[in-house]
Amino acid sequence: MPIPDYQTLMLPVLSLASDGQEHTLREAYEKLAAQFDLTEQERKELLPSGQQEVFHNRVGWARTYLKMAGLLGSKRRGYFHITDRGRKTLAENLSQINTQYLENFEEFRHFKARKHTSQQNKEQPNTTAFPDVTPEEQLEAAYQALNSDLAAELLQMLKSSSASFFEKIVFELLVSMGYGGSRQDAGQAIGKTGDEGIDGIIKEDRLGLDIIYIQAKRWDSTVGRPEIQKFAGALQGQRARKGVFITTGLFSQEAHNYVSSIESKIILIDGNRLAQLMIDHDVGVTTISSYSIKRLDSDYFTDE
Repeated sequence: MPIPDYQTLMLPVLSLASDGQEHTLREAYEKLAAQFDLTEQERKELLPSGQQEVFHNRVGWARTYLKMAGLLGSKRRGYFHITDRGRKTLAENLSQINTQYLENFEEFRHFKARKHTSQQNKEQPNTTAFPDVTPEEQLEAAYQALNSDLAAELLQMLKSSSASFFEKIVFELLVSMGYGGSRQDAGQAIGKTGDEGIDGIIKEDRLGLDIIYIQAKRWDSTVGRPEIQKFAGALQGQRARKGVFITTGLFSQEAHNYVSSIESKIILIDGNRLAQLMIDHDVGVTTISSYSIKRLDSDYFTDE
């Protein structure tokens, strides 16, 4: 089953605290994961940022919203307990608790109003329910959408660039990734150029302990196994053990199968991955905004 969203988790979190005891978030994670029969893979699934597990994030926000509505309380850091209001809510035998229900409580309405500071009429709170994803998931989804649009723009620019400029971009990217030392001595052209691709070599490290053979092609079509076989032959001719084949197009499954079956180490980088690598290493892009997401430092408030 899919990982439950944070609104689905509100009632189980409140029910967990119905015994009147203090509970930790870690305890809630474990018990609710078992209750929803989550697999080990589902428990470990991360947000796109890779900084936090999805399920942990959603349980945390379910608890936060319940606290903002006064259904849960906290006497010490890292723990939560049910309140009288929470007990009364459970006595209603609700099938679900969501943000729309929490708007029955003034504290939550004030909390929501603070989250919607752009709302023009503050005397009439917005009664639209929150989305089913947590704030972090909303931010990361927006980031991924912007990132995908940027990658598509980059790929279009790569396909329309000249062969010489494409060569420059490829080597600049590899240098930004830590290969080749300086841009001046990063790569050396080998053989024929100007045929919508380049053949070249680059040092694997700044000391030049090994050499990587490079082929890059500005293609819209799919690169198949025959092209990769030619590249593998070129590697043998250069007595090279490692190679990178870069294209603005795609690679066929046969091409992927071939590189996994040969002794030489060949990395295939298609257009989508090339664009993403350029974004990750700030090649051809510029930062226009930066946001710092902060969380409470509970250790700061630890009793002496």
